[in-house]
Order: sequence, then structure tokens, then C-alpha cells
Amino acid sequence: MGIMGFLRDRMGKILAFFIGFALLAFIISEVVRSGGSFFRDDNNQLAVVNGEKVPLDKFNRLFDQNTNQFKQQSGQAISGQITSYIQETTWNQLLSDLLLKKEIEKLGLVVGTDESTAMVSGNSPDPQIASQFRDPQTGSFDRNRLNQALSYLASAKADTAQKNQWAQFLTQVFEAKQKTKYVTMVTNGLYVNSLEANDDYQAKNKLVSFKYATLDYASIPDSKITLTDADYSAYYDAHKAEFKNPQETRTFEYISFNAAASKEDSAAIKTDITKLADSLKVSTNDSLFVQINSETKTPLAFQKKGTLDPKLDTLMFNSAKGFVYGPYVSNGSYKLAKLSDVKTTFDSVKTKHILISPQTAGGLDKAIAKADSIKKLIQGGKSFADMANMYSTDRASATKGGDIPAFDVNGAMGAGQGQIAAEYTNAAFKAKKGDLVIATSQFGVHLIEVEDQKGSIKVVKVALVDKPIQASSKTQTVAYSKAQKFLASLTKDNYDAEAAKEGLKPRNAEDVAGTSSSLPGLENARDVVRWAYKADKGDISDKVFTVGDQYLVTRLTEIKPKGTLSLDAVKKQIKPAVLNEVKGKQLDEKFQAALNGASSIDQVAQKAGTKAVPVQNIVFANPIIPGQSAEYKVVGSVFGSQPNKLSKPVNGAQGVFVYTVDGFTNPAPLTNNIRQKQQIAQTLLQRADGLVLEALKDNANVKDNRAKVL
Repeated sequence: MGIMGFLRDRMGKILAFFIGFALLAFIISEVVRSGGSFFRDDNNQLAVVNGEKVPLDKFNRLFDQNTNQFKQQSGQAISGQITSYIQETTWNQLLSDLLLKKEIEKLGLVVGTDESTAMVSGNSPDPQIASQFRDPQTGSFDRNRLNQALSYLASAKADTAQKNQWAQFLTQVFEAKQKTKYVTMVTNGLYVNSLEANDDYQAKNKLVSFKYATLDYASIPDSKITLTDADYSAYYDAHKAEFKNPQETRTFEYISFNAAASKEDSAAIKTDITKLADSLKVSTNDSLFVQINSETKTPLAFQKKGTLDPKLDTLMFNSAKGFVYGPYVSNGSYKLAKLSDVKTTFDSVKTKHILISPQTAGGLDKAIAKADSIKKLIQGGKSFADMANMYSTDRASATKGGDIPAFDVNGAMGAGQGQIAAEYTNAAFKAKKGDLVIATSQFGVHLIEVEDQKGSIKVVKVALVDKPIQASSKTQTVAYSKAQKFLASLTKDNYDAEAAKEGLKPRNAEDVAGTSSSLPGLENARDVVRWAYKADKGDISDKVFTVGDQYLVTRLTEIKPKGTLSLDAVKKQIKPAVLNEVKGKQLDEKFQAALNGASSIDQVAQKAGTKAVPVQNIVFANPIIPGQSAEYKVVGSVFGSQPNKLSKPVNGAQGVFVYTVDGFTNPAPLTNNIRQKQQIAQTLLQRADGLVLEALKDNANVKDNRAKVL
């Protein structure tokens, strides 16, 4: 009874202990299985560079900044491929900054107080600073604008956000100066001597004429060659330095189950949108009709000729208001188009603006109120340029008095200059010359002054209703069920057999980097890549992946680690070259037999069953034989030969060669090598920045977690 009483009194604590122990064991097993740490936040660690941890959020901030900059400069949508490009650029930027910072600290390179003052307000300000304070009329540096800005920033009335932005900008300028000092120290050590100058001159100007015979590797069918392990090993050992893998890659194969829209799906969507055509014809509020019925809620805006879909452009400009066209297919959707309005307007508008950020102003309402206050000050006689310099968060235009390049009714500013926000464009085209108007866009609150309105063009407003041609739930369910059934039938040993039984052909994704977000022909495949970098060789995915309109079942087939790859890892890659090596031995023997007793290249060619081809005026620096590809080994051998002597067989890129040199034409002696030295030095300087960073990266100890956390 005592034991039973003890258990009754303490049963709650005992259960809590065992439940807690089981839960802890589960958590630890999950952490171990996923490769993480129970005591460390691996998910927020992008990398470790020479012992220094790089937080993921630091990378994300820089990535967001680069993405926004790309959007503003290109006007392109951010696809998966572009995202991968920006991520890689951001990584290289972050890594380079870290490595250079360490080197700069080791050397004690600084920007002193006097130097920093001279860079900001000295006789010759740093180019980055000078570029922010240009006269909008002449484009030259305007010291008065710089002095006004510095005086404002030093005053008590200066906006805190603007002072912080200026401080961050100066930090970037000074850090760039430190990097310039470091690279300058390296490049100052570069030297071109007279021998190098003369060699370069000879390589570009010495001419050779020769006659050659060749036996192409392609003359022997691959099927006639049996490669041995020794053949592969010999080639691998001779070229091992070429097989250095800069980063880990993974190769996997996948079976794709198509869930794209069927003919029946397409017909049903066409029927649905056709029913909307009559309603669109009688609509009195086309903008509202688009918002209710269209998949893409495109705001109605006036557009000039040449900017509409090619199927609509001429049609809409030659039709009467109210005309409805469609349904028609464009960019994967069925569409209806209605000519909602037609008018004549200005060809372009010239403006300047002051941008107020809702974030720094304390909210949208306060930003609008601030813009209205500035508007009243300008109407009272204050200079728009001065107000822009004081208050605008768009510093690129603020230093130019708020100036914005002229733009058309579509907001286009011209080639390479970007796009004006639609809200800004609409406000500017509705106003009259000289008006001050306020508009709100994704960038903030704009106080706009309309400086000029030029030209006269016809513009149209077209209401577009679209219905994407997408697979029905039935089509998707059928495809997904097939994928699930296939996955359920798999083991590590029967993947190929099951695929063949179902008539399915696996596709390969070879040497996929850990940061890739797409596969050949497949966008937004990041989940698949993450799986590949957590899987072991031979693993089959434990789920069906959805990538666009495809369902994928995957199997990891190869892992190539960072560093020098093994023979097995490159065996498939080097097979063509190994075949040529073995063929080269046979062709070499054929030429050796032809050389026996021959006194001219013509005799060698005839005995080998080929032709002798004359070549004139080849230079060492451009080793291309007419009718052949670049033949570095052959041309190099030619320049090291004596005239009128038959060469031994030389294994080139496309085949085996035998030649005889007719003669060399030497250039005039190089009496003054200064220009030659300068040209070589300039080439070295152009490559120096990149080579310095590559050398630092090669010597750095980098633990890269991007494949797991991005």
C-alpha cells in the first residue's frame, strides 16, 4: 500500500518527466537529422569567413537593397533567374568586403581626419560626393549646392533621417577610399620589364609561314576505340589541375509529370471569358469591371501608339470608343480588350519633385501634410530647388533642384533612364504648366512642379480583362496522383526500372549549385535544390515537388565536393578528351610511318592519305590556323622550329599535325619599349582588382551555408 500511495502522490511528476524526456529526445533527433545545432541558431548564419560569422539578416538587407536598385534601373520583373543572379552578386559583394576589411585592418590603412575633410569639402571633393552636387544646367560640380547642403545638415533644423543617410553615405565613401588604397598598394608592386615588353612585341608582330598536314580525330569512329582505366588515369593525372571545383555541386535526375492545362481546360476558360464580352460592351465603369472580372487588375491609363500589345495597337487606334475585341490569346491568357477612351494630350512633360518618405515623416498623413506645407512655402516665394535640397529624400534629384528627366504618357523617360510611377505620371499629365500638385506612389509622397508640356499626340485607354489558361483541379489531381503512385512504387534500387515500366524518361539536372533557384526549363525550383543539398547519393525525394505546372520525383545521383575532383567524378566529362588522346596515338603512328623516308610535307601527306595545306602570316599571339580552330600547341611548336625541317607529329585540338616551316618574318627592332610596357601594364591594372579578390577568396577559410538557409 505504501508503494501504491507513493505512486498516486507522484504520478503527475513521473508522467511529466517521461513526457519531457521523450520530447527532448525527439527534438534532439530532429536537430541531428537536419544537421543543425540545439544550442546555436544555424538558420541565421549565412557563412563563417576566416572565423567571423556572417548573419543571414545582414545578407538579406544588402540583397533587398540590390534588388530594389535593380528594379529601379532596369524596370524588369524579378524572375527566379534574376533572383539567383542578384543573390550571387550580393554574396560576392559581401565576401569581398569582409576579406578586404581584414586586409585593410592588418595593414592599418585609414582615412584620417584631414583626408576625410578634404574628400568632403576640400578643393577637389571625392568624385562620389561631387557627382551628388551637379548644376542641372551644365552638369558640372556646383560648390554652392554642396555648401548649402553641408550647412543645412549641420543646423539644428536638419532632418534626423537625412543626417543619418548622409552619415551612411560618407561611411561608404571612406570605406571605398580604404579599398582603393589597398588595391593601389598591390598594383604599385606590378612591374613590366624590358624582356616582357620585347616578348609581347614579338608575339604580336613576328610572322610565320608554314605548310601542314593533319589527320582529324573524327576520322576514327568512337565505336572503334575501347578505353581502359589506364587511359582515363593517364589523362586525369596529366590534367588534374583542371579539375578543381570552386564550390560543391550536386547532380540529380527527376521524373516530371505534366499538370499543364489540357485542351478541355483551355476550351472551358475560353467559354467563361466569352460570356463576359457582352457585359464589357455595355459596361459604364470599365475600371471597376476590370477590377471585378480580370485576373490581372491593370489600372486603366492612357497609352500612346506602339506601347500596346501588337495584336491591339493598330486596331485600337483605328477604332471607335466602346469597341470590344476578343477573346484572343496573349502571354498564356485569354483576353478581352475594350477601347474605353480616346483623347489628344502632350507628347512629354518636364517636372521636378520633392519626395517625402512616410516612414521618416511618421506616416502617410503626416507626409502629405508636410508636402502641403512645403507647397505653401514655395507658393510664398521659396525656391523649389532649395526646398528639394532640404527636404527631398530622393537625393539623386534633390542635388539637381528636384529635376526629373522629361517623360511620356506611359512614364518612359527614354532609353536606359527608367520608368516614372503611374501615379506620378497621371498627376503630371492632368496638371497645367506651372502647377504644383501632390501625388502618392509606392515611393512616397511627391510634391510635383510641372515645368513644361510639349507636343501633341493621340492616346487611348484600353480596358483589359484576362483569364489565365490554367489547369483545372481535375487535371492537376490526375497528374499529382500519377506522381504519388510512382513515388510510392520506388526503392533505391528500382528507380530506372519503374520509370521504364511506366514509359517515363528521367531528365538530368547536372552540377547544380547550392544557391540555384531554377533548373533547365523550370523556374522556382528552390525547394528541389534545398532537398538535393540535404540528401545523400542515391536518395529519392520523400515527397512530390511542385514546380510551376510540373510535379517532380527526384533522385540524387552525384555529389561533387569543393576542391580537386576525383577521377570517378570527372570520368564522364573527360571521356571525349580521352578518346582523342587514344585516337591521337593511332594517328601519331600513322604519321610516323609516313615520315619514314619522306623528304617533304607533300610526301608525308600523300603517304598518310591527306593533303598538305599552306598557311601564311600567322602570329604567336593569335594561334588560329585558317579552317581550323585555335591550335595553341601546334602554333607554339611551329614558332619553336627551324625552317625547312619536317616536324614530329603534334597532337592538337582537332587532330594530329605534321608541318614544315617555310620561314619567319621578323618585325623591325623594338627601339623604344615604353609604349609596349604601358600597354602590358594597363592590361595588368585592369585585371588587378578582380585577381586580388580571387586570391583573397582562394586563401580564405569559408564555410558557406547558403545552400541550407537561402
